[in-house]
Amino acid sequence: MTSTAPYWGTAPIATHHMQSTGAFTSVAVRRSFGQNHVSAVPAPPGPPAPQQASSPSAAAAKAKRDWPASVRHYVQRAFASENSIPGINREEMETKLKQVISDSAESNTLLTVDWANKPLPQHMILDERQQSTYLNQNPPWGNGVAPLSIYETNQRSTDSPSKKRKSSDLDSSQDGLQNLPPWRFANSHNVFEARITHPDKRQRNDLSGKSTSKSHQAKNKKRFEDGQAGYVSPKQPFTPSQLNTPPQEMDQGPVIGRCQDLEKKYFRLTSAPNPDTVRPLPVLERTLDLLKRKWKKENNYSYICDQFKSLRQDLTVQHIKTEFTVNVYEIHARIALERGDLGEYNQCQTQLRALHSQHLGGHPEEFKAYRILYFIHTCNRTDMNNALADLTPEEKKVPAIKHALETRSALALGNYHRFAQLYLSTPNMGAYLMDMFVGRERLAALSNMCLSYKPSIKLRFFTEELGFESDDESARFICDHGGQAFLEDREGEVLILTGKAGRFFEAARQAAFQKVDIKGQI
Repeated sequence: MTSTAPYWGTAPIATHHMQSTGAFTSVAVRRSFGQNHVSAVPAPPGPPAPQQASSPSAAAAKAKRDWPASVRHYVQRAFASENSIPGINREEMETKLKQVISDSAESNTLLTVDWANKPLPQHMILDERQQSTYLNQNPPWGNGVAPLSIYETNQRSTDSPSKKRKSSDLDSSQDGLQNLPPWRFANSHNVFEARITHPDKRQRNDLSGKSTSKSHQAKNKKRFEDGQAGYVSPKQPFTPSQLNTPPQEMDQGPVIGRCQDLEKKYFRLTSAPNPDTVRPLPVLERTLDLLKRKWKKENNYSYICDQFKSLRQDLTVQHIKTEFTVNVYEIHARIALERGDLGEYNQCQTQLRALHSQHLGGHPEEFKAYRILYFIHTCNRTDMNNALADLTPEEKKVPAIKHALETRSALALGNYHRFAQLYLSTPNMGAYLMDMFVGRERLAALSNMCLSYKPSIKLRFFTEELGFESDDESARFICDHGGQAFLEDREGEVLILTGKAGRFFEAARQAAFQKVDIKGQI
């Protein structure tokens, strides 16, 4: 149902004469140059007519403002075809031209401005775009490299026996590097943000670099304003040095350190790095040798981790991406792996993925094998499939990667006997990663044994099948999970009462797979 508009809303408004209604008859007004003759019939009240502009003479006077000849010539030059610039349309130029002239008129400087040499509006627009592009690519508040997205990072495996290897054992075989200046290795086209999932979900946070502190936000705002405060003449090519920003706030390329201290505590940067507190590459090489000796002698992980983070920071602010950089991250990753620090290990893995992709040396196959074992620990099937798809046929033949793939296959097939054999023959430092999930896999194997072998099995059989070093260790494993009631000493042999323990160990297996600690997940 449609409603008709009220009668008072449909009547048209007359400008020169009034419409007739049923109550009266309107009379047109007669106008002349001498005087106006008003109708004797009163007009009814109606909506107020729109206010007319001021008298024609005043409007004409305003429209015919006497602009200086220099301003008129400036406008003519702006619209001349030889001064047009591709990419800048007429609307943008008119807006900028109106702004320039209006600002000069409001400040009463029309007669004092040198319009003959003043940059044209299209040149001003072009300079603003160039400055904005430069500041976006090179923010003046830091030279740091954003953290990267993740990928497999690795090292060449060695024919290691079944015993675990220490991080110091793998470090001793690596060669030194030539002391080349860091800017020879800087690669401005390598962007790690391609971050990582800004990849590290915990770090993309850190990667985003946004502080909630008001003082920090005010400082960043001031730097940005300073970065756009300068003006560049259109007659000269744009260069970063022409901006009127303080030299210390500009991103003039990688920082060149001048600090000679071998040891330095790690502090998170909240401003542009100071070269006096950054160590150059030769000093960093001596620092790495010192840290390796101290780790072998003192084994103080909190101190070593702090020093390695400081070393990595000095490499980052100087844009040093060489084989030495790869060596630093690989050593720190092995030490963190040896101490079970998955947070630091994953941070190193994140950077190593990008560094190895640049073919800077190092041991990519070793770390690809670590990555596969890590995905087994976290039960991350999606990333596992991606990692397997990225492997080449040659890489699958490398002993370390081949071992990791066989471990995954044994667990997928439920072949716990093969899994125990692979656990005892893990190359490099992969056993530290396998230690993180071997317990739950043994529980799963014990649950399957309880379903397959009834009413009991010998403890010795359980020990040999799952790779325990002794019967005492296997018995302690069962007791640690609350299964001491299912152990029975009969005729000089210890038996596991599998017929009674089936449901108990099945519940223990499900609890073990419910929660996986993925601290520092990349």
